[in-house]
This record gives sequence, C-alpha cells and structure tokens, in this order.
Amino acid sequence: MRSVAVDTKAKSYEILIEEGVLDNPAEHLEKVWTRRRCVILTDTNVYPLYAKKVSKNLSEAGFENIVITVEAGEKSKSWQTLSNVVSQIADFGLTRGDGLIALGGGVVGDLGGLCASLYMRGISFVQFPTSLLAQVDSSVGGKTAIDIAQGKNLVGTFYQPDLVLIDPLVLKTLDERVTVEGYAEVVKCAAMVGGTFWQLIEKIDDAQAILKHAPELIQRSVAFKAEVVTKDEKEGGLRKLLNFGHSIGHAVELLADGRLLHGEAISIGLAEVNRIFESRGLTEEGTTQAICDRLQAVGLPLEDELFSDLRVTDIMKHDKKVSKAALTFVYLKKIGEPEMFSVSLDELQRFIEK
Repeated sequence: MRSVAVDTKAKSYEILIEEGVLDNPAEHLEKVWTRRRCVILTDTNVYPLYAKKVSKNLSEAGFENIVITVEAGEKSKSWQTLSNVVSQIADFGLTRGDGLIALGGGVVGDLGGLCASLYMRGISFVQFPTSLLAQVDSSVGGKTAIDIAQGKNLVGTFYQPDLVLIDPLVLKTLDERVTVEGYAEVVKCAAMVGGTFWQLIEKIDDAQAILKHAPELIQRSVAFKAEVVTKDEKEGGLRKLLNFGHSIGHAVELLADGRLLHGEAISIGLAEVNRIFESRGLTEEGTTQAICDRLQAVGLPLEDELFSDLRVTDIMKHDKKVSKAALTFVYLKKIGEPEMFSVSLDELQRFIEK
C-alpha cells in the first residue's frame, strides 16, 4: 500500500493508495471513525458500479448508512443540488457526530465536502475518489465548492477530510476520455516538479500507459499536492502554484458549457499559458512544445476557438486569484521551476492575446 500524509493546521490525515481498497473500505474507516451513521454521496454514473458494494460493506461493519445520488456532471455543483442533498441528510437524521462519504469524481467530492462543512457547522468527511482527476487533484487539499453563473468554484470552503481512499483499479471502469482528462492534472504536477516525475511522464503515450503506471502517477501527484497544501492550506501564497493553467482553463470550460471536460479545458489552459510566457521570453524555449507533446500524446486538446472569445477575459477577472486589481498567473521558467506573475486587470486582454 502507498501512503501519503497531509498535515495541515486544521487536520492531519492519510491518503491511502492501493488496488482493491474499495472492496473493504470499512477496514480503513474504522481506524479514523468510531461506529456512526453516515451518508454515502455518489452520482448516477458511480452508483451502479460501487455504491451498493460500499454501502453493504459499511453496514456489515456497523456503519448504518444511506446512499444519496445526484446527477453525474458539473451541473450538479449548484445551489439547488446542494440544498436537496442537505435536506436529505437532515431527513436521515445525521447528528454532528455522524459523517459523509463522497464516493465519486471531482463533482461529488466538491459537493460532498461542502455539504459536510455546512451541515450542523461541520460533520466528519471522507473521500473515496473514483476518477483519475479526483484521485490526483480534487480529493486532496480540502477545497470544496459549487459553481455560480459568474464562474467555477466561487462558493465554497476549506474543509479537510479524515481519510482519502484511492483504488487505482476503478479507473479500468472509466470511459477512456474521462481517464485521459484526469491526466492533464498529472502533467501539470509533473511539469512543476520536474526530475524523475517528468521523466515518467515522458513514457506515457496513450491511455493504456496511464492505467499501467496509475499507482505511481497518483502517488507522485498526491505527494506534490500534499507538500504544497501542508505549507499553505488556504492558498495564501505557495498553494497558488496548483492553479497552473487553471485561470484560462476554467474560463474556457465555463464558456464550453459541458462540451469540454474539466481536464480538457485545463490542457488548453496549460498549452496557452506556456505559449504566452514563452513568447514573452519568460519561459525557456522549447518548454511549451515539451508540455504540448505530453498532452497531445494521450489525445488531450491544445487549443479551442473559445480562447479567442472576449468573454474569457471577463470571466478571468472574477477568478479567485484576483487580488488588488491584478490576476496572478503561474508559469514555468523551465520544467521543474514554477513561478508567479501578476497582470493588472486593465492589461489582461492585451497580455493573453496571441
């Protein structure tokens, strides 16, 4: 079993990575929770695959539970879904000593974490991420959120889980497109870390290679994110590095309105932000091509016509990283050397234009 520790001011917890760990999650849950009632939050894609098995396993171990299912997809990160889920939690009669388990991808994790942080001002929370994107990114670090019309993840909290259980075997049940989109976040991490992590990325040329190396890719990505989160839990400085490619990516994703998956939009964001900074001589020549090669090798997109839409800039002006009328971009001096660069909102459109 691979294990990564996260140690923040709010809480210390483990991320356990092992093939088959979801066959008996109660074995690990018992180490962090006493017997209690819990809600398993999942979505319509994951429910038929894992929800019944996990629910049965927990029941047999003495964790009385119900399963709440939301529609799969980004649109479930909404006020209405949040309200519906919290109402169902209340109807089940959870108390402050009970808990919520997020069994699903990033949407379920973000929504579940927010519900857990708000219900009775905070109940216990555990993540069982079932997509590569959630396993390497959203299940780690305690960010929870829903979307509003003005942008992604603008309403949320920082709320750390008690445990994260990652089973790489679940990736084999995913559609290839969903596996590949999560890989964009792996490339993001590897580009900032460099060294042997980047060398591993250079071996990945298709979706099957992602699955073959999944345990190591997940562990390396999680270890990098855990190190950053431990030093900066609430994005006061260093944690902003994790937004590499996201300011552009989130704007394109919002405008795409479901046509692009999150990781696909982040792939475009990574390609575009590197082109911008390399064209200005701030990024070492050839870095953009190296990153684009790794993204393109597995079929991720590098550009989209939406990037030329003037609304991209308007959305970016509402980005969470805006401070003192300036947006902070993360870029690479070269592979393994991330930096930050602030651009005033007045100059933003001119700065990102090709």
